[in-house]
Amino acid sequence: CMFMEETHHMETLIFGTLVLQKWCLLTEDLSAFLEANLPKPGKKKEIQLGVSDAKLGAVINEQLGVSVTHIGVVPEVVRGIRTHLNHFVKGLTPASMKQTELGLGHSYSRGKVKFNVNRVDNMIIQSIALVDQLDKDINTFAMRIKEWYSYHFPELAKIVTDNYKFSLCANYIRDRKTLSEESLEKLEELVMDSEMAQAILDASRMSMGMDISPIDLMNIERFAKRVVALSEYRKQLAEYLRSKMASVAPNLSVLIGEVVGARLISHAGSLTNLAKYPASTVQILGAEKALFRAIKTRSNTPKYGLIFHSTFIGRAATANKGRISRYLANKCSIASRIDCFTENLTSVFGEKLRDQVEERLKFYETGDLPRKNIDVMHEAMIEHNNVLEQGKEKKRKYDSIVDGEAVSNEVTEEPPKKKKKKKKKAVEEATVDAVVNEENATELAENYAVEKKKKKKKKKAENAEVEEPEVNGGEELLEEVPAEVPKKKKKKNLEVNDELESVEVAAVETTKKKKKKQQKQELNCH
Repeated sequence: CMFMEETHHMETLIFGTLVLQKWCLLTEDLSAFLEANLPKPGKKKEIQLGVSDAKLGAVINEQLGVSVTHIGVVPEVVRGIRTHLNHFVKGLTPASMKQTELGLGHSYSRGKVKFNVNRVDNMIIQSIALVDQLDKDINTFAMRIKEWYSYHFPELAKIVTDNYKFSLCANYIRDRKTLSEESLEKLEELVMDSEMAQAILDASRMSMGMDISPIDLMNIERFAKRVVALSEYRKQLAEYLRSKMASVAPNLSVLIGEVVGARLISHAGSLTNLAKYPASTVQILGAEKALFRAIKTRSNTPKYGLIFHSTFIGRAATANKGRISRYLANKCSIASRIDCFTENLTSVFGEKLRDQVEERLKFYETGDLPRKNIDVMHEAMIEHNNVLEQGKEKKRKYDSIVDGEAVSNEVTEEPPKKKKKKKKKAVEEATVDAVVNEENATELAENYAVEKKKKKKKKKAENAEVEEPEVNGGEELLEEVPAEVPKKKKKKNLEVNDELESVEVAAVETTKKKKKKQQKQELNCH
């Protein structure tokens, strides 16, 4: 809502409640609005624009060259406009004004936060917590089923040590007395080892276990199925966590692994908090108790926390574990910041950072100097831009393919119209042929009439006394004319042929009448 006020200095103050746009930039809509409503420069009156935000005023002054102010009487006028805005705008009620302010606040805050559904780290925090809990539960349940089933088949726990495979075998075997050579193939599929399957079969024949009732076997079977289902769900959840880390924090997951990276994010509370931590905090993240105990007792502080589970620290020598953990924490901090504050994510930076850690490990072992960080980051920037360009090209190709399919669908729907056009053309050609045939038929009829007159004159000269031959000649004419008229093969020209026959008959009748008159005149003369 804008209005103008004359002052004694012949200045015009234009006040407005202008919303600060994202990153304090002058948008095209706001620029067009100001150019349309502000008076043109060069006139006698001086223009000064009053705004509610100093940063937006600086951008307007820089891009449009308009004098801007936000102090003095401007805040009071803006406050008055906001208070009485429903009087300036027609149809604006206080209730709708509240809804407008609420929607504006939400959109402004959403633009500031840059919320992206595909980059929510809450799911990672819950997933890694559930994975850890499932590991504990599956281990507890597997120990319970081993103790329970060992009453019947104690040798199986010594042969099959894996919890998941033991649950599968317990679910399949049930009563050990039912095992035979036919079940050997199925056991090989479960344990994926022929020697182990043969050992299970041999142990079942000489087992020291007690007999068990069918009801007890039924309960053991149900519990084994539950353990197998939990193990399979744990695998699916780990795959989901891997895909989620690849979309939210690809560089961190490539550098240190999906599980360790997810634990770092979960312990920090969010990816943003992890990005704000210094490298020294990331290094000891997860070892807070040991840190505070060392500070309290004034002993050596811990060298690593959660990052100890990465492969790099395990591969380093004992003397270099502290050095490589400090270097790895530095690279993890950089990767988390790239993942948190970059809009278009790729895994290029994570791969380059991992190569740097590998080179550092090699430097500690052999003494080979690693590459400089600036050179590695320069290569990473080039590859990152290339990956983004390839993604844009793939998207363009996909869009073109989709557009091509849409066009082809439209083309396939058009042929019925073309058939109609063909039918129209065929009808037009048939009419043209009919007209041409009519013209040819009239010409033929005239030619026949002229030839007949010539024949009559010759016959009159030779046989002037006899009348019957002339009548027969007329009948011959009736028989000859239709014989010489070309016949049409198409059914569409039947009407045209009927018209031609009527024209020919009329021509023959006229010739008969003329001939009879001439004969009467000759008889009268005689």
